Amino acid sequence: MAYQSMEEALLDLERNNHLVRIREEVDPYLEMATLHHRVYEAGGPALLFERVKGSNFRAASNIFGTLERSKFIFRNSLETVKLLIKLKQNPMAALKSPFQHAGAAIRATMALPLKNPVIQPVLASEIRISDLPLIQHWPMDGGPFVTLPLVYSEDPDYPGIMRSNLGMYRIQLAGNEYALNEEIGLHYQLHRGIGVHQTKANRLGIPLKVSVFVGGPPAHTVAAVMPLPENLSEMSFAGVLGNRRFRYVYRDGYAVSTDADFVITGEVLPGENKPEGPFGDHLGYYSLQHPFPLMRVHKVYARKNAIWPFTVVGRPPQEDTSFGELIHEMTGAAIQHEIPGLREVHAVDAAGVHPLLLAIGSERYTPYTPTQQPAELLTISNHILGTGQLSLAKYLFITTDDQYQLSTHREEAFLIHLLERIDLKRDVHFHTQTTIDTLDYSGSGLNTGSKVVFAAHGPKLRELITDVPTCIKDNSRIRASKLVMPGVIAFEMGNYQSEADTALAIDELNASLANHLTDLQGVPFLILCDDAAFTAEGLRNFLWVSFTRSNPSHDIYGIASFVDHKHWGCKGPLIIDARIKPHHAPVVALDPDMVKKTDRFFAKGGSLHGIVKE
Repeated sequence: MAYQSMEEALLDLERNNHLVRIREEVDPYLEMATLHHRVYEAGGPALLFERVKGSNFRAASNIFGTLERSKFIFRNSLETVKLLIKLKQNPMAALKSPFQHAGAAIRATMALPLKNPVIQPVLASEIRISDLPLIQHWPMDGGPFVTLPLVYSEDPDYPGIMRSNLGMYRIQLAGNEYALNEEIGLHYQLHRGIGVHQTKANRLGIPLKVSVFVGGPPAHTVAAVMPLPENLSEMSFAGVLGNRRFRYVYRDGYAVSTDADFVITGEVLPGENKPEGPFGDHLGYYSLQHPFPLMRVHKVYARKNAIWPFTVVGRPPQEDTSFGELIHEMTGAAIQHEIPGLREVHAVDAAGVHPLLLAIGSERYTPYTPTQQPAELLTISNHILGTGQLSLAKYLFITTDDQYQLSTHREEAFLIHLLERIDLKRDVHFHTQTTIDTLDYSGSGLNTGSKVVFAAHGPKLRELITDVPTCIKDNSRIRASKLVMPGVIAFEMGNYQSEADTALAIDELNASLANHLTDLQGVPFLILCDDAAFTAEGLRNFLWVSFTRSNPSHDIYGIASFVDHKHWGCKGPLIIDARIKPHHAPVVALDPDMVKKTDRFFAKGGSLHGIVKE
């Protein structure tokens, strides 16, 4: 099915029991987001809010809330997209079996955007920013945000849609210092195409024209988050995925998606920034207030009966997790084809995606002498950390699997395999004073921190413990300890005070354990945390706490550690200090009063009765 609009897609979901209408009036301040969060947590349907307080427009959320629903939306095009991606990786397949792949070639004609279509629904009316559903998601947010924006810009040196960029960069609609209806905030991070466009515009001393599309066929939303090669237009991908050519027109020099529900046009002028944020983000913490580009609003368009789509991010998993699953479903082994020797790579959603990557590689350098330590793995690691958004990774765990029994998506089994083989004296490799994800506040500054590669190859070196050793359990310096998983122990030593205090505490712990290295052979990792019971409660907690609250260069220690010709290693367990530090951002949490307020929707007679347990 080729959806011509967001509403057409939502009606299809409703007919197939994937959507529920909320007929009660709902407050865009926290209430809508709380409802979304509770329904998503319960694995519930998409939501259509018919009465949004303060706005005449409807809103929809949780559209992509499950992989099942996402695959249903694209059920008529998903296999074609997967085939086209495979053909790009192996074009000879099409030459060998031309008739078998003819259908994919025909569908590929949808990749060509359609300029100036006769029907242009989004230009039905001009409105103001204040007419929109101004949704505030979390209590400490700086104001209302657009959370499913499709931000369009063109290359000033090569204008036109085929050299344009479409990305999902959050938009702050009001609050802080923004003049309502005149200015909005444009937040984008490292390795984003719009940054290249703004750099060129600044060099030329001209404003960058930007269009923000909201809504439209669901394929447009997925295209904006799809990691595409630089020479492939997101609009082309949207056309193929949606089985409908991307339709657009120019108004006052701005590109306008005519199938969108809303379009905001405006200019970003060189050197104009204003404070943007805070915003409860996808790592599970607030991204704090920082200066980001200011967009001067030109016009706001809306189609008749437009629907405002939104999502809510926070500690994963959230709806954006389904985007990642859908992308993986479509791309398969695309990244592996870009990086020689890489068999599999997985950005771990539970750890906020960028903080933790797991990878499986190869060791093929010296077939005449079996390799007993990482060699090619280190080359692959450098390639991973130099590739697009993978370069934002903070922790990279990489190993080999000659038996092809390991999967990076089975995280605990993968970590056990690696921890059984890692030589902590040799296999820990730091990258200091480098870039990390903008939203990661564990580093030494905005966009600034460090990386570490744990590379393990060779025979099994240890049996991992499955109980806390006595030397840790009875250690007077340790307040509490819990086994997280085989080979990993979470422990407490008090709240973080300072680097100097931590260094002293680690020295004292080191002295107390120095004579117990034999007892600690099966403990490669110790996680210093604020709450050992919480950290050890499950793999999800361990991954979130350990890798979102630590900066490798500052927060990794080791029992019997040493530096040899600038290489760091340790003879005993490696320690990750994953306690909350003063410079970390606050944790995102629902407002308990708002949760209680939304109970009425789930009670008998409410629109969402039966969705969650009362």
